[in-house]
Amino acid sequence: MKRCPWGTADELYIRYHDDEWGVPVYDDKKQFEFLVLESAQAGLSWHTILKKRENYRAAYDGFDVQKVAKYNEHKIEELMQNAGIIRNRRKIESSINNAKLFIDIQKEFGSFCNYLWGFVDGKPLLNEWTDISQIPAKTELSDRVCKDMKKRGFKFLGSIILYSHLQATGLVNDHLKSCFRWKECQEVKP
Repeated sequence: MKRCPWGTADELYIRYHDDEWGVPVYDDKKQFEFLVLESAQAGLSWHTILKKRENYRAAYDGFDVQKVAKYNEHKIEELMQNAGIIRNRRKIESSINNAKLFIDIQKEFGSFCNYLWGFVDGKPLLNEWTDISQIPAKTELSDRVCKDMKKRGFKFLGSIILYSHLQATGLVNDHLKSCFRWKECQEVKP
């Protein structure tokens, strides 16, 4: 099977590439998980975050947005002592801030997915890249999503991070056309 070149580094990347990356996500809990992880990844490799993912699930109450939104200073200090996650106070504080805003969006749009998928009219954008060098770090779409989310008060989510989020959650299919997942990800329905 032919994969995207980045998805062959090791077993962790292979599983992530083959099972998750680019699969359309219509579940708010999964969207929130990716937002927290993408934000934590800023300035680091995605591989570092994947290795810590299970620790994040445990530390962040299974990515229960309602619980995370209620985290207080005591919980922040607890997270700062947790060697299993990225211990950056600004990233931790932004995840709590973003949880509160995530809930606001759920109330306004019925779900976070309704909000986010609204940027692409409910249909994944299908790119037809033939070489990894063609894949952009950000796009006009990620700029628009970023601008709107920043206006709402989200932190640690710039256009590049948001483009990574759009790729990971399947709003954008950036698998190379030669990759076996390119076609498979198109066939996933809500």
